[in-house]
Formats: sequence, structure tokens, C-alpha cells
Amino acid sequence: MKEWWLQVGLLCVPLIAVYLHIPPPQLSPALQGWRTTGASFTFKGHSIFYRESFGVLGSSDVVILLHGFPTSSYDWHKIWDPLSQRFNRVIALDFLGFGFSDKPRPHRYSIFEQASVVEALASHLGLSNQRVNLLSHDYGDTVALELLYRSNHNKTGHLMINSVCLSNGGIFPETYYPSDVNNELQITLSYAPPMCCSMREVFGPYTQPSEAELWDMWTGLRFSDGNLVLDSILQYINQRLKHRERWVGALTSTLIPLHMIYGPLDPVNPHPQFISLYRKLVQRSTVSILDEHISHYPQLEDPAGFVNAYLNFFNSF
Repeated sequence: MKEWWLQVGLLCVPLIAVYLHIPPPQLSPALQGWRTTGASFTFKGHSIFYRESFGVLGSSDVVILLHGFPTSSYDWHKIWDPLSQRFNRVIALDFLGFGFSDKPRPHRYSIFEQASVVEALASHLGLSNQRVNLLSHDYGDTVALELLYRSNHNKTGHLMINSVCLSNGGIFPETYYPSDVNNELQITLSYAPPMCCSMREVFGPYTQPSEAELWDMWTGLRFSDGNLVLDSILQYINQRLKHRERWVGALTSTLIPLHMIYGPLDPVNPHPQFISLYRKLVQRSTVSILDEHISHYPQLEDPAGFVNAYLNFFNSF
């Protein structure tokens, strides 16, 4: 018995040491370029990273991009230029605790706070009185629904939302299966090099990220010791369950144009359960289902298909 506990102790000590003290990886040129072309503003004493580009002249259309867990605004880099060719302003941010934004600890991370971060960014950029379009993914879908709730109920400081497009977010707790994937993500993204990262499990077999792309995801998470706040951020899963009526209710009751872009091979929001429930409950929304091999990150796996689906929706109203 003593020998067994000794072996466990010898194994755990270096793992804990790695978790706490391994230096973060260096930024790749691509990720460094993304950072240097961005900016930051302060939200309640915390620095929030965002990126903005001005595209089409003569248009007033604005799109705000809301990323997923556990990654960052860099998730949108493959569709940034195509969106800039259609919109006057394209804006993305790293939520508090993600990417290049501050990652305070201890801290009670919440969807409500992240929605307030988006509202504060819109105010910072002079968009408080301008209609904006929300394009979101995964964790960002729930932030979009909180923003939609505030807009529907005319809450102080709410965004003036022109449209909402969601993608592969676990908005229905009853069709959301995050446990195995998120547990493995938490372990591998905290400890392991990206070559063996469980991020691969949420990409399709023919759309796997390269080692360089996985490295960028891991680097963004490890920036400013982001691995140490994963437990706190993951409370969003419980928040989705607790506030289901509020957020799903916002989706089913709004008159704002809605769309869902869906990668059907998603293990977190599986087909056909997720999309069948979405169509049943959100009958006013249109839906784009991408090719059968596209999984949880459609904007990275099929950027052309994703952009086409989004622009077809946007041009329809």
C-alpha cells in the first residue's frame, strides 16, 4: 500500500509543478500579428483585447464576433477578410479570461459579466446608438442570448441588435454533451503539448487543425496563465442550466432576425437531436447545415461555407 501511494505521489508532484510553473509558449508570428493589430480598453479595472477593421465604404453595417470556449477572437481569422469586404466595421474581442484579455483569479466568471463586457466595448467604440449584428460561436452563443434578452427587455445600456447568427453553441442543456470533451480539454490544454490535444475531437476527420493551429490555440489559452482560470470559466455550463428559461426564452420570443449555422458532426451538440430541437423551438429562425463532415468549429473547418451561409442570411432581410 505504501509503495502504491509513493508511486502516485511521485507522479503527481511533477504534474503539479508543470501546471504551476511551466513557462507559456511563445506567440507564433500569426498570433503575434493578430495581437499587434488589436487594441484594448478597460472594463472594471481589467484589460479587454479587441480587434477592429474598417471595410466597405458607404455602408453602416457593423458585425460583432463572439468567440467560444476555450479559445479566443483568433477563431475568426479565416473569415475576417471576407466579412470586411461586406461590412463597414468588423469587431471581435477576447472575453475576460480568454486570449489576450486579462485573466483575473480568483474571479467569479459569468455569462452576465461577459455580456456587460460586450456592451462596454460597444460604448467604447461609439456604437451605443447604432444597430449591430451579432455573429457568435459556442460560449459566445450564450453571451449573444443574454445580450438578446437585455435588448428584448429594453435594459439600460443594451445593444441595438439588428440580427443574431449563432453557431454550434450548447444553448439547450438537454442536448448538450460537454463533459468528456471539456474534461479532456481542461487536462490536455493545461498540461500537454498541442500535438496530443483533445481539441482534435471537436474537429471533423477531414478538417483537422494543423499542429501549428493547435499550437496557436494552446498558446492563446496559456497566455497570462489562462490554464489556471479554466475551472472558474467552466461554470458557464451550470449557468446555462440555471438560466435556461431566460436565455432560451429570449431566443423564442424575439422578433429580431435569427439564423443558425451548424456543423452536424459536432460531438458536443449532436445531430439530429440539437438541430431538431432548435427548429422545433425557434421556428422564426432560418438554419444552414454545413457538409456532413463539419464539426464543432465550422468557421475554421469550412470558412467559405460559413461565410456564404452567413451572408446569405444577412442579405435576406
